[in-house]
Amino acid sequence: MNLLRLLFPMWACSFSLFSLLIHARPQSTVPFTSASVLPSDQEPISQFSSQMEAVSPGVAVVRVVHHQDLNKRILIALIVASTLLAGILLFLSCFWICRQKILNNSNGKSKQKNLEPTKALSLSPIVDRFNSLWMAGKKGSVAVIEYRLLEAATNGFGESNVLGEGGRGRVYKARFDDKFLAAVKKLDNGGVDAEREFENEVDWLVKIRHQNIVSLLGYCIHDETKLLVYEMMQNGSLESQLHGPSQGSALTWHLRMKIAIDVARALEYLHENCNPPVVHRDIKSSNILLDSNFNAKLSDFGLAVTTGSQNKNVKLSGTLGYVAPEYLLEGKLTDKSDVYAFGVVLLELLIGKKPLEKMSPTQHQSLVTWVMPQLTDRLKLPKLVDPVIKDTMDLKHLYQVAAVAVLCIQPEPSYRPLITDVLHSLIPLVPIELGGSLRLT
Repeated sequence: MNLLRLLFPMWACSFSLFSLLIHARPQSTVPFTSASVLPSDQEPISQFSSQMEAVSPGVAVVRVVHHQDLNKRILIALIVASTLLAGILLFLSCFWICRQKILNNSNGKSKQKNLEPTKALSLSPIVDRFNSLWMAGKKGSVAVIEYRLLEAATNGFGESNVLGEGGRGRVYKARFDDKFLAAVKKLDNGGVDAEREFENEVDWLVKIRHQNIVSLLGYCIHDETKLLVYEMMQNGSLESQLHGPSQGSALTWHLRMKIAIDVARALEYLHENCNPPVVHRDIKSSNILLDSNFNAKLSDFGLAVTTGSQNKNVKLSGTLGYVAPEYLLEGKLTDKSDVYAFGVVLLELLIGKKPLEKMSPTQHQSLVTWVMPQLTDRLKLPKLVDPVIKDTMDLKHLYQVAAVAVLCIQPEPSYRPLITDVLHSLIPLVPIELGGSLRLT
């Protein structure tokens, strides 16, 4: 009906135009005298006399319309009017089709918004967008993910989806479709410090890309709740593998050495390749994540800082048992602080004990203090090794790893090696298929 209402005035305008075209010019006439005045077989005496006869009083003048000219004008008017009307019809048809498409699309979107996300939702467009932003190398380019999507993917942040719990909040398994999984860290509202660490984490992981540093897929801010979305690491943290229910049973000697060189590669990238160098400040087994193939990736950059003069009065942060003595006692922070923490992780892999063992409700024993005098004794060392891997390694390799650990945990920072030297010392102990240079026979 709306289309007919538009067509009727258009048709009326076309008809008026048609009429105007017909009557726009005066009709052509030819004078013709009657037979009684000028016989057909008699020629006028002169042009002047014939003109006089044509206008003489009493002479009847008959005007004859040339029908051939009139037919041509009618035909032209019809063609013009038909072309105009056809153009109007075509325009209205296109307008109507476009309008229907817009209405259908808007109805589809409104229905989709009203549906509750009861099924798994796909994150692939978000991942593609984030990767494209990453490739562009723009600071601050990171995917912002809707809270409802994360809520649906984690089954409402249900207890069955909890992967672990840290000092700042819980980590949940998020399933976005049958093939895509991610880990969502839901941060507690911890005030100014938590806000600063959240921003620091996002800022660093947007700028840093390395095979042994965990990938940040996106983040979400919902009211006071802040969430970080990481790639899924199927085997959890090194802490849960070593000190959880399995007690390190899945970690062979070669896998433990592979994890050590993976972490060393990540630290080498931070210390040697970043400009200015970056100090992680929180190296520990719970921040070392393992994927399905036990590839290790460093996570949790909330405390990371760049080295330099601005760090002289940096606020003391970290985890007891991993914090270097000079940082704990004097507040001095350098890349050697990370080397110390790496040495403690190496001891965990070697001996299977926590950095601080609870001896009584009020007393804890430091792993470094307890093991340091025994690491250089070749007779005692094999007895200190984690029972899970005892007698499964070449003793020469065991002595070499112990020597590297001793150097890393030296109280004096200048006595500790660079992480690059540590890495090159460990690579020959790891099989080629696990990323080292050792050829097994």
